[in-house]
Amino acid sequence: MIRTQGLTKRYGAVRAVDSVDLDVREGDVFGFLGANGSGKTTTVRMLLGLVLATGGEIELLGDPMPKAAMTVLPQVGALVEGPAAYPHLSGRANLSLLDAAGRGTRTRGRRARVASVIEQVGLDPGDRRGVRTYSLGMRQRLGLASALLRRPRLLILDEPTNGLDPQGIHEIRELLLELNRAGTTIFLSSHLLSEVEQLCTRVGVLDRGRLVVQDDMAALSGPTGRTVVRTPDAAQAVRLLTAQLVSADGDRLVVDDGDSAAVNHRLVSSGLRVREVGPERRDLEQVVLAASSQERRAQDHVVDAGVVRS
Repeated sequence: MIRTQGLTKRYGAVRAVDSVDLDVREGDVFGFLGANGSGKTTTVRMLLGLVLATGGEIELLGDPMPKAAMTVLPQVGALVEGPAAYPHLSGRANLSLLDAAGRGTRTRGRRARVASVIEQVGLDPGDRRGVRTYSLGMRQRLGLASALLRRPRLLILDEPTNGLDPQGIHEIRELLLELNRAGTTIFLSSHLLSEVEQLCTRVGVLDRGRLVVQDDMAALSGPTGRTVVRTPDAAQAVRLLTAQLVSADGDRLVVDDGDSAAVNHRLVSSGLRVREVGPERRDLEQVVLAASSQERRAQDHVVDAGVVRS
């Protein structure tokens, strides 16, 4: 659904996006993670043809971009850098104008389409206030509604939960999962690790313009080969497991042994109580931090080597 090869964007001497190879497959909920300033929004804008790449190739839905924009973009819903709207018009009126821009004079079904997406994103269909009175969260919902008008095969969203309260974030998450189950591929740019972890099936991590991770969520969050133990007899357990102990924090121990059953047997057979035992698993934050640190060390090494050679 999205494929890039060597995608690069330079602004003068600065590489905002540096040789990125994305692979977003049909049916994915793909989380595109990175800190503010990492190049996420620039990448999204290049995918949609809003910014021209300095180098590399882009394919959306199997066709080259921006060359095939006229045929590709009608099948893509997008929300980038906040929704655009006429502030004096209601949300419903704005969506009607957007539908008219996309479908010309064909008005059949417009009222139903607009009402449907307004309800989907949790706005009030009867609200006649101008968009200028909307909160940031309401504007985000309106932007998402505009992205859904065409019933897209692919949704490209840049920080779609920005400005939403926890309840709103939960509602949008459930909506996106429902859309995905119905066949929509979703590309979600975000800096919120927790949201990506709960929502996405695949993840790409951008750090200073470079793609440092791209893999299935299940693979990234797999077992580390170590065991986590919780025991009220932590002091005795520390003494027993000293040779394999990685860390101890209160009643929580991490043991350098992937055989949780063997660790449990050793503790219990020594008369120690075990409240919880199981394999340690990486969380997304650990993956992102490790990959970013490794990439920065590699880049610093290249810089240092260049200084030495000069």
